[in-house]
Amino acid sequence: MPDALSLYVGTYTETVLFGTGQSFQGKGEGIYLLRLHPDSGALETVGMAAGIANPSFLAFDATQRFLYAVNELKSWQGLPTGTVSAFAVDPTTGALTFLNRQPSHGTDPCHVTVDHERRHVFVANFSSGSVCVLPVNADGSLAAASDFLPHIGSGIHPARQTGPHAHSVTLDSANRFAFVPDLGLDKVLIYRFDPTRGMLDPNAVPWLKLKPGSGPRHLALAPTAPFAYLANELNSTVAVLACDTALGALRETQTVASLPPQFHGNNSCADIHVHPSGRFLYASNRGHDSIAIFAIDAANGHLTPLGHTATGGRTPRNFCLDPTGRFLVVANQDSDSLVTFRIDAATGALHPTGHAAAAPTPVCVRIHSAAHRL
Repeated sequence: MPDALSLYVGTYTETVLFGTGQSFQGKGEGIYLLRLHPDSGALETVGMAAGIANPSFLAFDATQRFLYAVNELKSWQGLPTGTVSAFAVDPTTGALTFLNRQPSHGTDPCHVTVDHERRHVFVANFSSGSVCVLPVNADGSLAAASDFLPHIGSGIHPARQTGPHAHSVTLDSANRFAFVPDLGLDKVLIYRFDPTRGMLDPNAVPWLKLKPGSGPRHLALAPTAPFAYLANELNSTVAVLACDTALGALRETQTVASLPPQFHGNNSCADIHVHPSGRFLYASNRGHDSIAIFAIDAANGHLTPLGHTATGGRTPRNFCLDPTGRFLVVANQDSDSLVTFRIDAATGALHPTGHAAAAPTPVCVRIHSAAHRL
């Protein structure tokens, strides 16, 4: 029997006021640790790092020795800021040991990522619309911020785009450029990353402008080809972007709906991932409560819709694929559940394994590529 993989789940633990104006009561108690059994897709809850406030989004460093979590808060120690927490991952059990936390210098940090050299952590602050860079110490802990960039502007949506809302940060494979979708500005801002200074500088091509009211949210890069895929939250579309790897410029070449044409209810597109093979793309729909599946044209990166699979729960906020591309695990935020699907390697189709696990208000799921002991 193959070794089980460790699955980490970030949750909401406190009341959160979303950009929609909706107040949401978190039920979680911290970061949950589960085992994913790769023979069956079964999930088993084995532990939790408790007492962490709103650890809504998670990211490993490249060695997967350390895990970083945003603390999605509007204030901390009397200041208008959220924080970012650092943890060491036990190589035997997968248990987390808290190292330290630093302010994100903005409210409601909603996304975190680590540069490929493991020297800096990048945070997107949603409500205040800014990006923060935090150096990583040798022991995995976080130093004080080395850079902070506030975004300026607004969009056409009267409720969701009254100001900037940085939603994620994605670095290119060469660690040279940082792409920051901003839901409030209908732009993907592009920065040049200077790892020596730990700072982001405006790129010569400083942004990609999307159709007004798109609400860009998350960006996924193709594993080998010069293409990127952008989930637009507000108009439920996926944009195909051609990447100039030398200049860091993005060009929109195709936009497709994340929803079936017969659906006319409320929906917001959320997470997006490319299959490790580079042949398929997946995007989650909150409202339709589905994963949209697309085939990727290897020549131009364009998408062909292949259908939708119900997530077996409500509001699929985030999902992940295991390193081999055999399983997809989705976090259904509003039904407190994690559900696993087997991926057909030939067609990209998702097949329910019949396995699920309870998880209170799950927001983010991340799989550790190394097996840990049960």
